[in-house]
Amino acid sequence: MPGPDLLSSQGLRLDGRRPNELRRIRCKLGVFTQPDGSAYLEQGNTKVLAAVYGPHQASKSKSSAEGVVVNCQYSMATFSTGERKNRPRGDRKSQEMSMHLRQALTAAIKTEMYPRSQIDIYVEVLQADGGAYCASVNASTLALIDAGIPLKAYVCSCSASMAWLDGVPEPLLDVGHVEEAAGGVTLTVASLPSTGSIALLELSHRLHSDYFDTVLSRAMQGCRDIEVILDKAVRDHLAEGWTKQDVITI
Repeated sequence: MPGPDLLSSQGLRLDGRRPNELRRIRCKLGVFTQPDGSAYLEQGNTKVLAAVYGPHQASKSKSSAEGVVVNCQYSMATFSTGERKNRPRGDRKSQEMSMHLRQALTAAIKTEMYPRSQIDIYVEVLQADGGAYCASVNASTLALIDAGIPLKAYVCSCSASMAWLDGVPEPLLDVGHVEEAAGGVTLTVASLPSTGSIALLELSHRLHSDYFDTVLSRAMQGCRDIEVILDKAVRDHLAEGWTKQDVITI
């Protein structure tokens, strides 16, 4: 688990947040005109672009009469981290993240509405500072909404960890890079907050069962808080669209 140095004597984290505080989230829908839907999202210093194409007719090899096929491609820009080394598309890490993205997003999409069709979701991490998967899920949700894809509910993702303050365990919300690099456990959750269901759950290390429910509860609360932020972004985007339409009409 992370050491006590992740929390100051006043209970503040290294970036000044309290244990239950999210990093600042900024997001915008419709950042590109070529895709059917797109979104840009910043979660702290992690910056992600997401683009959605479709639904369109699926190839015979992928076509399914039961519902739409969701194809996800996750990649990181070569300048996204301080390591300054090439990160080829299609490497093992990218394939794993693509699979996890597909699992979370498929749980929210009403796949039965588009038989024999395919939706392509492309995610590019421009800057990685912890929680890249969470930011990717949240950006993809906005891009799907921008594309007009029917969803059962918002799918939101957040992480949580555990630190110690005066010997007392304290769960940390929305883990950043420094906290991830400390070597402690990181619990990543993708959920549909309005339904309470979990689409993906992943632990980076072993976590004692006595602390699991506490850390999970903190991550789920983060998902609910993120849903409020995403919903406001969608409403603001729609309101802006209606305002522009009114101006054109006049």
